[in-house]
Amino acid sequence: MGGNQSVPKITAQDRAILDLKLQRDKIRQYQKKIQSVLEREHEIAKQQLAAEGLLLKTDGQLENLEKLVSTIEFSLIEVSVLHGLKQGNEVLKEIHKEMNLETVEKLLEETQEAREYQREIDEMLANTLTLEEEESVQAELKTLQREAIGVEHPEPSIKLPSVPTTEPVVAVPEEPPSVPEEREHIPIAA
Repeated sequence: MGGNQSVPKITAQDRAILDLKLQRDKIRQYQKKIQSVLEREHEIAKQQLAAEGLLLKTDGQLENLEKLVSTIEFSLIEVSVLHGLKQGNEVLKEIHKEMNLETVEKLLEETQEAREYQREIDEMLANTLTLEEEESVQAELKTLQREAIGVEHPEPSIKLPSVPTTEPVVAVPEEPPSVPEEREHIPIAA
């Protein structure tokens, strides 16, 4: 029996082929690892794109909500203005009920009558009294005043000078001395 089996001899060529096969296997493992990473990153990218699309939709909805809020606020202002106009119209109607044409015409007539009465009074007061009439009125006034105060003794009357009956003489002013023509006219600053 032969105890010696022959061991195949490994040549340099065999070793080179083995090294190349080992390198190939390592590259395939690295390739699988990179493929796995790429698949994972591809999935993340899909998720990010979906999230970005969702973000864009959310932005659109937010913009729509803001427009809706602005529209509602403006509508509330319009309703408030409309309510104010309605109240103003109702107040005007109430005022018009109180001021119908007949009332206004009557008021204008009364005002005209009051003006005419005042004009008559003014005309009466504007008429000059004669000196005797004025003295009579003054004496009657003093009597009424004494009666109102309760004084029975008449006061001594003070004799006032009489009013002149002729027009006053108006003095004619003298002509100012003539100014020589050689003198310059110098304007005075205001």
